[in-house]
Formats: sequence, structure tokens, C-alpha cells
Amino acid sequence: MPARDVRAAGAVVTRKGGDVLLIHRPRYDDWSFPKGKLDPGEHAVTAAVREVAEETGLDVRLGPALPGQRYRLANGRTKAVSYWTGRVVGDDDVGRYVVNEEIDEVAWVAWEKARDLLTHVRDRETLDDAHALRRRTRALVVLRHGRARSRKAWRGDDRRRPLLASGGVQAERVIPLLAAFGATAVHSSSSTRCVDTVAPYCDTTGWPLTLHEGLTEEGADTGAVRAIVDDLLAASQGAVVCTHRPVLPDVLEAIGVRDDVRLEVGEMLVAHHRKGRVVATERHLP
Repeated sequence: MPARDVRAAGAVVTRKGGDVLLIHRPRYDDWSFPKGKLDPGEHAVTAAVREVAEETGLDVRLGPALPGQRYRLANGRTKAVSYWTGRVVGDDDVGRYVVNEEIDEVAWVAWEKARDLLTHVRDRETLDDAHALRRRTRALVVLRHGRARSRKAWRGDDRRRPLLASGGVQAERVIPLLAAFGATAVHSSSSTRCVDTVAPYCDTTGWPLTLHEGLTEEGADTGAVRAIVDDLLAASQGAVVCTHRPVLPDVLEAIGVRDDVRLEVGEMLVAHHRKGRVVATERHLP
């Protein structure tokens, strides 16, 4: 039985003016992007943000996903690396990073110089992929609520139908994913199963939760959904909208995404947008 791929994640982090964040590894004497292996059970999105922080000292939020890399290691195993574009949150000064045996230099490098400095052809190709997506975007995350009790097993008001224990686990696991995409505006159906899907994120981050009857199965209509989505696309912050399967087609249509997308329970679609136009999408299970 062939060995599983070694999985890793990282980011091509840029800043205004076109500089790219690179690291130098003395062990390999190479210049590359910050990246690293996933911890057991860790999501690639979470790992990308964590690895950038560990290897550069900078906190980032992720933009659109880039084509991944897959290559053979010296030991014969295959390594698969997931990459995203990224932007720093707060101070982007790398001068305070404490160099060590693993990373002995962290630098902001002009785009063209970065292409010459990068050691591996695969990294230069990833840099080229990132060029078209280098402008800052915001994320609008569409989240289907976590796994809930079945309608048959629930005798009360369906709007009060709660999550199962497994749905609660999904709600906890989605926390770092929403944080990675910079969702600071949290909007949800007022039904319990949606509220309980995003409440742990709000409790952890302190971001306020806005509830909408117009996102419930019972109260949704196309006009109300479009008004909510239009406001979020026009806003200057990332956002998450948590709702139900029957409401998702209206949400996706309002965003400008194909309304035949079928999200699984607890799954999210991330729409990266700029000036009201969606430039990329990706989907993730927690």
C-alpha cells in the first residue's frame, strides 16, 4: 500500500506596493514561501495561517486559494502543499522576528526580485499564479448549519431544533477557518441550529452576532436575502452568513455564484470579492 502524501500548507503573502514575504532556510539554503506540515487532524486552512505566524511572526488572513504543489521528497514520499494568497493583519514589520536554526532570514522582497530569489521552479510558478490574485479581496463565507436533530425526532417548533453533538463539533472546528478568512461580520438565521453553529465563533472572537428572520426557512424570501447579501458585498469587512439548505440557492444567486451548488451539512463556500465582484470561490468542510 503506497504511503500517504505528506500534507503541508502555506501562503504567498503580499503587501501594498507589490512586495512578497519570503523566508530563508539554512538547512536547505533555499528561499521559499512560509509553509509547513499539517498537525494531526488540522485543517489545511488553519495550518497555512499558523505556519506563516510561526515562520515570520506575522498574523495573516487568507485570500483566494492557489493551485497546489505536489512533488517527490528525497525519501521517496510525495508532498502535497496547499497555498493561498495572504495579507498581513496589523504591523507587517519582520525586523522583530527571532531567527533560529530553521528560519534564519525573513524578508519583504519586490515582486520581480522575488521571482529571481526563489530557489525552486515550483515556487516561481506559484508566484506567477498569485500575480493575478494579488489585489486585496474580502471574503463572504456562506455556511450551512451543522448537523442537527432530524425533523422526525423533534416535536417542537422546528426553528428551535438543536444541533446534534456532532454538529457542535463542527461548530467548534469551523472557528479557525472563519478566522483565517477574516470574517468579522457574523450574520445568521435566527433558528437555533444556525445560531449554535456560529455562536462558538462569536464567543471566541468577540465579534457580534446579527440574527435575521429573513434567513430562516420559514421567513426567507428572495428580496430579503438579496438585501442582506448586497449589504455584505458592499461592506469593507469579511463576513459569514449561516443559513439552511433551502435558502442557499437565493444566497448564492445574490452573490453571483451558481445556484446549483450543493453544500453538505456544516460545509462552507468562501466567495472572495473585490468591489462587489466575486473573483474566486472555494469550499471547505470543517
